[in-house]
This record gives sequence, C-alpha cells and structure tokens, in this order.
Amino acid sequence: MPDLAALPDIHALPADVDVPPLRPGPPAPGVRVCQALPRWSGTHVHHTLCLPMQWEPGALNPLIVEFPGNGPYEDAFGDRCTGRVEDAGLGCDLARHLGALWTCVPFVSGDGRSNQRMWWGDAEATAAYAAEAVAFLCERFGADPDRVLLAGFSRGAIACNYIGLRTEAVAGLWRAFLCHSHYDGVRRWGHDDDDAVSARRRLQRLAGRPQFISHEGSTQPTRDFLARADVDAPFTFLDLPYRNHSDAWVRRDILERRILRAWATKALSIRHSEDHQ
Repeated sequence: MPDLAALPDIHALPADVDVPPLRPGPPAPGVRVCQALPRWSGTHVHHTLCLPMQWEPGALNPLIVEFPGNGPYEDAFGDRCTGRVEDAGLGCDLARHLGALWTCVPFVSGDGRSNQRMWWGDAEATAAYAAEAVAFLCERFGADPDRVLLAGFSRGAIACNYIGLRTEAVAGLWRAFLCHSHYDGVRRWGHDDDDAVSARRRLQRLAGRPQFISHEGSTQPTRDFLARADVDAPFTFLDLPYRNHSDAWVRRDILERRILRAWATKALSIRHSEDHQ
C-alpha cells in the first residue's frame, strides 16, 4: 500500500469544472435545485437535481443517482465532506459529459423526517427514497430507466452495494455503478449486516453489470475482497495517484477522469432492452 502522505495533493491542480450553485425555483436546463418527492413533502427529506444544458421535454436522457459521503468529516490533508446532498460533486462532470440528469439522493434519518448526514439512518427508507426518485425523474423529467448510473463517494461508495443492492427490486434499477473510495464488505464499520458474508450476498444481485471502483492510493483491498467473493461481473479498478479522500479529482483535467468518462460512456451506451437481442 502506498504512503498517502507521500502522494501529491489533487487540489494543487486547477479545477476546470464547477458544481453548479443551488438556485431557488423549479428545475431548468443547467440549473441545480433542491426537491422533495411528493410522498415526503411533509418532512425535511430532500434531494438535489440538475438537468443537462440540452434538456428538452419529451427527450430521454441518462440519469446519474449519487449518494453523498459522511459528514461532518475532515482529515489531516484538509479534505472535507459535509454529508449533505447539497455539497456532493462526484456526478457533476460525468453528467455534463454524458448529457445526463444528475441527482444526489439522501440517506433518510431513523425517524423518517430529515436527511441523515452520518451513516445510514433508516437503510430501508433510504433504498425506498432512491427508488421513488428514479421513478419520479423518469416520469417527470425524461430520465431513461435503462440508463441509470448509481454513484457514490466514501459512505456513498459503500452504499452503492449496501443500499443499491439491498433488494432485487432496488438492484434492478441500475445499469452501472461508480464506487469511489471504500467498498461494501472490505471492512467492518460497526453496522448491521456490513460484514463480508452479507456483502457477498448483496453482490449476487449485481447480475453481471459493470462497476467502476476507484480509491486514493490503491484499490488493492477491494481487489482482494472481490477475488474471494466469486462474483462474475466486469469490474474496472483505478488507483488514483493522489492522497485525497475526496471527489475533487473528477473536476480536474487528468488522465484518470478521461478513463472514467470513457468507461461511463460505454457502460451506458447499451439500453437494457438491447442487452438480450
């Protein structure tokens, strides 16, 4: 494993993509807003939505669904995460590159009344909210149900499997997965069914769909876990040569971002309905 402190800092490179600021009012092309799903309108549970610049009513566009990291978090290198959907940014560049809708969905608190900033809250309610968000965005804003990418950083990366593969119904929503920094089952975090055996059981619901797995420094622990998991799926691994526990790398013009863009373009290029023809 590399010494992270010896690796360069991603923030030394200039960003060429900014996360759009949140604006009040209804969704519009290129505008990022906060929304609440109809069933949750009496609570503080909410997600963000950014429509692509070329969005038009009636057109089908890919959809990126992102889970945020834990917060409040800050490490020795100055990397921070608030845990809020408003501050997530992993899907920003890919959404622009793919012409996709981009939403960051919450972890729902245990009482079902607010967004959970640290860890899971109510995992079943979180999975339900994510599924309802996909259905809502497909119906109201033309998201293509056959081209939905589930993404997450840190806690969100773990959630790609811990939440995204929680049931057969939820697992069936996703075309591909982007897991950046951490992975379900690699280590215990002290929560129910976050052990390796339970994680391998969830992985059986992957059903051959592609996952892009990246990590600062090295993905070797995840590679080792998956080698023992006996799962037949196309995994793409990317070791980031930077020390940062952060999603900031996707907003820099670096080789690793170009690799991710190419992978996502290919992963979403074939609709589910074409897979079996």
